[in-house]
Amino acid sequence: MIERYLEALEKYDMTTESVRKGRSGLVCETSLGTALLKEYRGTLKRLEFETQVLGQAAEMGLSRTDNYIRTTEGELISLGEDGTRYVLKRWFTDRECNIRDRHEVKQAVVQIARLHQIFRRIERDDEWNLGSILMEPVEKEMERHNQELKRARNYIRDKRKKTDFELCVIGNYRMFYEQASEACEGLKRLRQTEEKAPLFLCHGNLDHHHILMGENDIALIEFQRMHLGEQMEDLYHFMRKVMEKHDWNVGLGQEMLAAYDKILPLSRRERLMLYYLFLYPEKYWKQINFYFNANKAWIPDRNTEKLRVLEQQMEEREKFLIKIQ
Repeated sequence: MIERYLEALEKYDMTTESVRKGRSGLVCETSLGTALLKEYRGTLKRLEFETQVLGQAAEMGLSRTDNYIRTTEGELISLGEDGTRYVLKRWFTDRECNIRDRHEVKQAVVQIARLHQIFRRIERDDEWNLGSILMEPVEKEMERHNQELKRARNYIRDKRKKTDFELCVIGNYRMFYEQASEACEGLKRLRQTEEKAPLFLCHGNLDHHHILMGENDIALIEFQRMHLGEQMEDLYHFMRKVMEKHDWNVGLGQEMLAAYDKILPLSRRERLMLYYLFLYPEKYWKQINFYFNANKAWIPDRNTEKLRVLEQQMEEREKFLIKIQ
């Protein structure tokens, strides 16, 4: 298998010192630094979009990203003898952000704000006419999730003998569904009152796995879902993971918002968007979705425990929601 990759590496203007498996590809130590070679199934136009944006971001000061490296022929895609398509991109051996470390978390939020600040300075190109660049509004996804919640509730309600998990779902369904509905409707209203609110470039999949802590700087990786949209979704995705791990610690939540706000001040609209995003019971929906699409005859005890933890965290979560507005 490694031999296939080595053939592709020969098409780049560099010397390869060592290779090892990792990150669904081959991590290479080269004369250009650490790089990652992996198979690619997307479009060339998408690669050109990511390369253009990350190249401009580097010129503006965001240099530690996993941008792509061109072949000696100037191509972004390298073809193997069997027709397999490969890409090579810069890589980093730094560790992932530790979301249990408050200091690291705030450092990461500052880097997210810097990313967003630079992304706002990059002018939209007329060539960015890909379907993957304009994502559907998040409230559309919420609407689908809400329908799934209803279907699962109806299914469970009609069962005669219910498991502990199903009893837990029925017991707290009304509270969580009301939050889900309010969040969805709130985002719709926000969109209707400010239909012309500008869309900016977003990472699209920003969590602690994609924020790497270096000695002197932080690297951001995996921009395959980069698109034009609401940047608050990036901030929300990272913060939600952190807040769940810290039992919705209000002080930490405020510190993260303050760290972001210091670099890129949050508008009233952005705070409202964050409020509705956090109001949506994402983790509750995930548990219900797992249940409805899995073998309903057996649900692990830990899934039931997760629902109970969500209830226990409600008071602190509500305190945090109040502080966002």
